[in-house]
Amino acid sequence: MGVTSRSIATALLALVIGAAASPAQASGTPSEEFLWGVATSGFQSEGSSPDSNWSRYSASGRTHDAIGDSVDFRHRFTEDIDRAADLGAQVFRFGVEWARVQPSPETWNDTEFGYYDAVVAHILARGMTPMITLDHWVYPGWVVDQGGWTNPKTEADWLTSAEKVVARYSGVGALWITINEPTVYVQRELTYGGITLPQAPLMFDALVRVHQSIYDRIHVLDPGARVSSNFAFIPGVSEAIDSVFTDRVSDKLDFLGIDYYYGVALDNPTAAYAAIDEFYNVTPQPEGLYDALMRYSRKYPELPLYVVENGMPTDNGNPRPDGYTRSNHLSDHVYWMERAREDGADVIGYNYWSITDNYEWGSYRPRFGLYTVDVLTDPTLTRTPTDGVETYRNIIEDNGVGPDYVPVKAPAFCSLVDPPLSCTNTTR
Repeated sequence: MGVTSRSIATALLALVIGAAASPAQASGTPSEEFLWGVATSGFQSEGSSPDSNWSRYSASGRTHDAIGDSVDFRHRFTEDIDRAADLGAQVFRFGVEWARVQPSPETWNDTEFGYYDAVVAHILARGMTPMITLDHWVYPGWVVDQGGWTNPKTEADWLTSAEKVVARYSGVGALWITINEPTVYVQRELTYGGITLPQAPLMFDALVRVHQSIYDRIHVLDPGARVSSNFAFIPGVSEAIDSVFTDRVSDKLDFLGIDYYYGVALDNPTAAYAAIDEFYNVTPQPEGLYDALMRYSRKYPELPLYVVENGMPTDNGNPRPDGYTRSNHLSDHVYWMERAREDGADVIGYNYWSITDNYEWGSYRPRFGLYTVDVLTDPTLTRTPTDGVETYRNIIEDNGVGPDYVPVKAPAFCSLVDPPLSCTNTTR
């Protein structure tokens, strides 16, 4: 990388001292202001992938595309972080990949930890808060070889790695995400053979235990830090989804992380496309975000809510047939989030997924990025801004879309996002 681990650590320490002097970034001091952010993840965007469950899935021939070097965030992180800062974002979410920092049971990779040191340092240098994900569905190849989540030893190994990451970045004012979308994590492991169907409940049990354990350890290692696990909101079956993870860890969450991508209604059955990973064929339902936020503000009134992921994919970057744009999607969802806040939902932040296109778990076809990148045909991996860039910049500058905004997409008929209320509510 051209610099030593020691020089990176020294630079990081200086930045941390400076950040600690700023009330907006002081560890464990919730900001009075609403947090606007962007998100990415390790395996999906970094490239140069080490041996892991997902590098093996990608190489198996069972995915639509192989991972390759993705958008090469591993070597281009400064420019992507700069793009987020130039939007005015206050939060930059990324993941520390277990497979990258611990390539074997007894080995820690100082070069790769140095890379993450530099990522954190640059986020802080650009005035943003790191939101650090500990597990975004990827674990090392040596963990695969010992049976993955079917082996109880994996829990202890996971906690060892997670504690090392937390200890390294304690005091930087980070927001911590323990496990990304646990329900979908289990589903993906089922799909690609990491577990069998009878083992799914055992994997949920293991994820609950490691979340509970690392939550407590984060509050020892990084006092005052705020910790959550973001969950994928799946309309119409929320109670069943909640029961396998969120309900079981609700006493060990400092805020509730929600990922909202699609709704379902009597006149909008297109959510079925999500089941076959054709998210670009789903008709967006922005008002469903309101219903989801209101549901969880009632269910967990003690927990602030944070929209950790929200975004719209296009099919290989092509315009949607209905003319609905990323700018429309972004503005409409922010409008409904603001309506939820006005109606009492304690929503403290919003992240757009994602800052650039990336590897969507087997395919480069779904394009979620504010900046689009044609991984398969453009060797320069040029970041090209979509119409969402200027829109999000304006939203952040204005702290929302404003009281005069009129949504492009009207509410669906009889929404089933949170039945029966979402179908009968005519006041939103």
